[in-house]
Amino acid sequence: MSLELDLQKRSGNACELCTSLDRLAIYEVKPTLTGGGGVDGSILACELCIQQIENPETTDVNHWRCLNDSMWSEFRAVKVIAWRILSRLRKEGWPQDLLDMLYLEDDDLRFAKETGEHLDESEKIIHRDANGAILKAGDSVVLIKDLKVKGSSMVAKQGTAVRRISLDHENPKYIEGKVGPTQIVIITDYVKKMSEKE
Repeated sequence: MSLELDLQKRSGNACELCTSLDRLAIYEVKPTLTGGGGVDGSILACELCIQQIENPETTDVNHWRCLNDSMWSEFRAVKVIAWRILSRLRKEGWPQDLLDMLYLEDDDLRFAKETGEHLDESEKIIHRDANGAILKAGDSVVLIKDLKVKGSSMVAKQGTAVRRISLDHENPKYIEGKVGPTQIVIITDYVKKMSEKE
């Protein structure tokens, strides 16, 4: 069965966040490397919800009152998105009340925190590539220098693409990604962000 059919069946063909029946699409919860993608890491959502998830500046706070119901979903991806949106809006008052009731398993909470939505702007660590471009979880980068991989004889060659990176939320110089089958830590000084077209 296709991912879309699986999600339609799971959701009853409605947005898993606001229950809208219009303009539904698959939304992969970022970063896909650490938990997104596939049925467990995706949701079926309406265009309005997806737009507001991806563009926080367009957020209509009252639209998200729907999370009062959807945060109780049994599905990990729905709960993670609910947690992220409620964290983003917590200063409004009522989202903090819902957040206090929402329980996530440790792995799910770690995944939910990957985007840093729960941090105030002053607390957010910003990762930048060698050119100063801001890196986000899920971005793709290219190595600008040969790198020895610590603890192995492997050398990651200059020009190697590393897709769907995840960020270290304690150190702005560290990102993680897969080079071949190996998950490695990379220093941001040695990468350049790839454009969407690359």
